[in-house]
Amino acid sequence: MKRFVLLTGCLVLLAFSNPVAAAEKSLTMMTHDSFNISADLVTAFERENGVKLRFLKSGDAGSALVQAILAKDNPLADVFFGVDNTFFSRAIDADIFVPYASPLLASIPAGLQLDKENRLLPMDYGDVCLNYDKAWFKKHNLAPPTDLADLVKPEYKGLTVVENPATSSPGMAFLLATIGRFGEDGYLDFWKKLRDNKVIVANGWEDAYYGHFTSASKGDRPIVVSYASSPPAVVHYSKTPLTEAPTAALVAPNTAFRQIEFIGILKGTKEPELAKKLVDFMLSEKVQEDIPLQMFVFPANSSARLPEVFKKHAVTAEQPAEVSPSAIETNRDKWIEAWTTTVLR
Repeated sequence: MKRFVLLTGCLVLLAFSNPVAAAEKSLTMMTHDSFNISADLVTAFERENGVKLRFLKSGDAGSALVQAILAKDNPLADVFFGVDNTFFSRAIDADIFVPYASPLLASIPAGLQLDKENRLLPMDYGDVCLNYDKAWFKKHNLAPPTDLADLVKPEYKGLTVVENPATSSPGMAFLLATIGRFGEDGYLDFWKKLRDNKVIVANGWEDAYYGHFTSASKGDRPIVVSYASSPPAVVHYSKTPLTEAPTAALVAPNTAFRQIEFIGILKGTKEPELAKKLVDFMLSEKVQEDIPLQMFVFPANSSARLPEVFKKHAVTAEQPAEVSPSAIETNRDKWIEAWTTTVLR
């Protein structure tokens, strides 16, 4: 899943420096590039368990999962974080995870728990949705969109930038939002109308947000596909204090797609008990409360307290557009090809 602040690279092994001396054991967690956690929390886990914790950053979520699957007979790590619900079925079908019913699951809403066998446990979630520039719409005396269907109206012509689902995680999530909203029989008609309404397609989130979005660039697009957690990120990273976010997220019913990220223990780990402790640690309140300002997603643990900037400026979709993980796995390539033919060719 891409974040508000992005990292690049592949197979980067990170070890947080700490005073643990001559640890008898080590534990490796394979992740996507956007994973982050406060170093003091890592140090506390290492001290408590007498272990050296390493993070193997392995590209985006899809790339990391492919590497884990290819290495299933000689696993690269003990624990894997970063499978989301768009790759969920692929991960389950690959049979690379062992079940673990963490006691922390009791604090995680049932709606986030997609695997009844607990091979993949939910760790965080975020809603991909439209963001809009409040000041632009006020200046032009135009009401912001309230539904995806608004984007194809004449008054919104040339106002939207989206990401390519073939090259971008939020782009894929937004494509799924349109499939959930308009159905398999109607989503391409929506995209044809959106193309005719002069939508811009960027390769990735950074190009869309910082290259075309009026609130973050010199671009001319006041509507962008981003995250429901982007407005609090804008406030958090602002060089001057802000009492109100300059952007807003559209999370009306069936306008957003909820990405859920999971953690699981890889088959073949030589430290199964430590791996369970690491999963418990990642689902604990102290780590879950660290997640929002590290990765700008929402914690899966409902007992975790949100930071003030999230409480004031973040929203979540009460009724996200729904597309099942199995349908995504079965139709991903077909949907992307159909979208490409309709929008780019």
